[in-house]
Amino acid sequence: MKRFFLPLAAGIFLSGCSPKMSPSGRTNDSAVLAKQERKAGYTTLFDGRSLSGWIDNNHQYEVADGAIVKKTKGYGNLYTEAEYRNFVLRFEFLLTPGANNGLGVRHKLVNGAKGYDGVELQILDNSAPIYKDLKPYQYHGSLYSYVPAKRRGLKPVGQWNYQEVAVDGYKIRITLNGEIILDTDVKNLPAAALAKDPRLLYEKGHIAFLGHDSEIRLRNIRIRELK
Repeated sequence: MKRFFLPLAAGIFLSGCSPKMSPSGRTNDSAVLAKQERKAGYTTLFDGRSLSGWIDNNHQYEVADGAIVKKTKGYGNLYTEAEYRNFVLRFEFLLTPGANNGLGVRHKLVNGAKGYDGVELQILDNSAPIYKDLKPYQYHGSLYSYVPAKRRGLKPVGQWNYQEVAVDGYKIRITLNGEIILDTDVKNLPAAALAKDPRLLYEKGHIAFLGHDSEIRLRNIRIRELK
């Protein structure tokens, strides 16, 4: 599991512009997609060949077959070198059975073998029997510990999923395979929660993938910063 995440604003989400996928799960019409996204202001965060632009202090991530692979063992995090405030992030992910990870938003760097310092949006194999009795806010797409996501849209283990995460101010919207599964405003959480957990109100930080002793794969990661 992991911890926490942050905001978004209405009218800026570009859901529905997911890449066209071939039967094998690979992106089609990449030149057209690249042109459309460049025009919209997107830049790539993963070149498909290396971890250039990322920080992997615990050496738990590698590149294989055009994807970033979180190794099975370990709780290490993978951070963007750059920090971001407001943005729309698009990426694809593939879960293995029982996979558990997290998407960190506005995170601070944690140099130890494990730990989180920011908001977490859950990445999880909802179908795994070991997770059948979790709290609602622990399933995929949830603002971990605080706001449950809708439990729909997630493809079976072994298939690629397409996700868009829009963060603007303290609003967060997650669109999974074309379905909105989370649409929340952190500022609407109880005052006691915000006072107890100042990480919910971080205004800037790294984007991170938060390891949890299991393998996932990531590819086609790109971002559009919002003014």
